[in-house]
Amino acid sequence: MFSFFKKKTAAAEAPPAAPETRPATPAPVPAAAVPAAAADTADAALSAADFETAAKPESKQSWMSRLKAGLSKTSANLSMLFVGARIDDELYEELEAALLMADAGIEATQYLLDTLKRKVKEDKLTEAAAVKTALKELMIDLLKPLEKPFELGRHQPTVMMISGVNGAGKTTTIGKLAKHMQAHGQSVLLAAGDTFRAAAREQLMVWGQRNNVTVISQASGDPAAVSFDAVQSGKARGSNVVMVDTAGRLPTQLHLMEELKKIQRVIGKGMEGAPHETLLVIDGNTGQNALAQVKAFDDALQLSGLIITKLDGTAKGGVIAAIARVRPVPVYFIGIGEKIEDLQPFNAAEFVEALLA
Repeated sequence: MFSFFKKKTAAAEAPPAAPETRPATPAPVPAAAVPAAAADTADAALSAADFETAAKPESKQSWMSRLKAGLSKTSANLSMLFVGARIDDELYEELEAALLMADAGIEATQYLLDTLKRKVKEDKLTEAAAVKTALKELMIDLLKPLEKPFELGRHQPTVMMISGVNGAGKTTTIGKLAKHMQAHGQSVLLAAGDTFRAAAREQLMVWGQRNNVTVISQASGDPAAVSFDAVQSGKARGSNVVMVDTAGRLPTQLHLMEELKKIQRVIGKGMEGAPHETLLVIDGNTGQNALAQVKAFDDALQLSGLIITKLDGTAKGGVIAAIARVRPVPVYFIGIGEKIEDLQPFNAAEFVEALLA
């Protein structure tokens, strides 16, 4: 969920020399430009602690139903294991195979099996249902450290740098996040820093027009300069959030990874302490490859959070367990569909309940 804090006044600073840019942008979004209908939709998706808005029970139920349906491919093998099962070595072997097939990874799978066997022995569990409940508890404990509230308002503006390989759904996710933030009273500015992929700039412009959000861009500009210009513009306009889209790339493209580091440094020159959030969008379909991406981008950029998309189309949703065990970068949001409300804050208990329904 979003957690809002009282805004702090940033000390005035003289911006360093940077290329003069004149991005063509639509008019700034008015503070109250979000329709009531949009606010209602987003309210079901994200709750703001300071506003004390509790999610409606029917909305919560709707999300759990969609989450279970979305994770059905991943959970199919896991859930059926305990139906009429005997607690023996064969069950543990089948569970090991199911976890590995779900791309939970060797480390997380071994940890869960060893801990589960110990708990079954210590608690003298003899019923399959009790063992399944024990596994749920262990998985929640494993994934719980990945939960982290997404904080807005500590900085003015909050600058977010968003990365991800092509095809992960990065630009679409940025559009969804912008809509959610608007619904919670946040003015948003987007930066089209993905100058590497054809039509990326145009795609972000479409999202900007759809959400009535200003987009800072250049027809053919240096992505670091575009990012710097967006930060300066966000400060001048009094925007609450600046979201910087960056070029999708593979971690093996070293020259592009170096460019990402440059963008991060230049954003820091535009505003001390920025970017305040360095996020990576990963495709849940890619399984262990997603874990490799997390490692590579975290090594290069020191990630503050992850957004995992497309979990509704994969049998590899167990990769979250691998991330928790090997590189526990917080998971801010998970996505299970194309609609705005299909992007939700990650909740370990909800995720495990859907996975082992």
